[in-house]
Amino acid sequence: MSGSTISGVLKLQDIRDAILANEWVVYNPQRDPGSLWAWGENSGGLLGLEDRVNRSSPVQIPGTAWVDISGGSPFLGRKSDGTLWAWGSGLAGGLGQNDVVSRSSPVQIPGTAWVDATGSNYVGFARKSDGTLWGWGSGGSVGDNTTVARSSPIQIPGTEWVSIDASGIHARKSDGTLWGWGSNGGAVGDNTTVARSSPVQIPGTTWSFVCSRRAIKSDGTLWEWGTGNYSGTGSTISRSSPTQIPGTAWVEASSSAQHTVARKSDGTLWAYGRNDRGQLGQNNTIWTSSPVQVPGTSWVQVSAVSLRHNLARKSDGTLWSWAQNNVGQLGTNNTAYASSPIQIPGTSWIDISGLGSFNQSFARKSL
Repeated sequence: MSGSTISGVLKLQDIRDAILANEWVVYNPQRDPGSLWAWGENSGGLLGLEDRVNRSSPVQIPGTAWVDISGGSPFLGRKSDGTLWAWGSGLAGGLGQNDVVSRSSPVQIPGTAWVDATGSNYVGFARKSDGTLWGWGSGGSVGDNTTVARSSPIQIPGTEWVSIDASGIHARKSDGTLWGWGSNGGAVGDNTTVARSSPVQIPGTTWSFVCSRRAIKSDGTLWEWGTGNYSGTGSTISRSSPTQIPGTAWVEASSSAQHTVARKSDGTLWAYGRNDRGQLGQNNTIWTSSPVQVPGTSWVQVSAVSLRHNLARKSDGTLWSWAQNNVGQLGTNNTAYASSPIQIPGTSWIDISGLGSFNQSFARKSL
């Protein structure tokens, strides 16, 4: 998500970013500054709470005016003043601090005018308001045409970037093209298995959304690539270029390595893939290779947070979770698993972390 607000009013830069990203150009409370909350496993200080104690219900992270959150080591948060903050493991320079030191509370990443950020697997990416894209962390994944690890942000080739996803390492441009890089085996989606150290274009045009090797076109079709073991194509064949998933009117998708949850424009939620912990939300543990509907309506945001648990938000500001809960990652003040959505305490939730973050969960509330 990009953009910031002053008293709930979008800035001109927000409108420009929304137009380039093919997003709604209307007031959206999800863009408002809010408080930031975390729960789940906290080994290594991954929750950003200045300690290493697990939490089974939401606890507020220090700081105010948060407008964006991305989980996935590094964990990244953005504030309304355009500053970017990181915490968790410093392996490979993933916190952007010009060192490899881990942090248990948010520390500021150099630079200003950040409008979007995402982190996963010890690499981080962020966009600036001028459409430039920056990366840091593990060598070969940064996208700067080298295999050198970077411990502070370095610019990635190209301009007019409008969104970035670290879980699959893909980014979109304002012309509707989609680009990928990093280790391959079909995960890049460029119809090869060749590792890429800088962006290469993915087949197709009019891409409007990308997350975790799942992408949506402006016509509402959903596409995926990579391993076929948990795909939604009804096949176990791996794909090195985008393959369409059944259904239409898709507007959002999120995938772990082994299951996918996706949302349609009518507010329904669908899931497919592995289901050993109930991550498909069907009140059972039956796996499926094609989308099945998750109970509930009025869903407005969803995240396959980890291999075995999910978060989703409804239009009434309630927050829901399901599947594995061994370290309290469902936020329900216990460690009981749930194979269908259960409500997390609290209201006025306006955003959830959009990437896999192991056994941690993050969300924002309105101020």
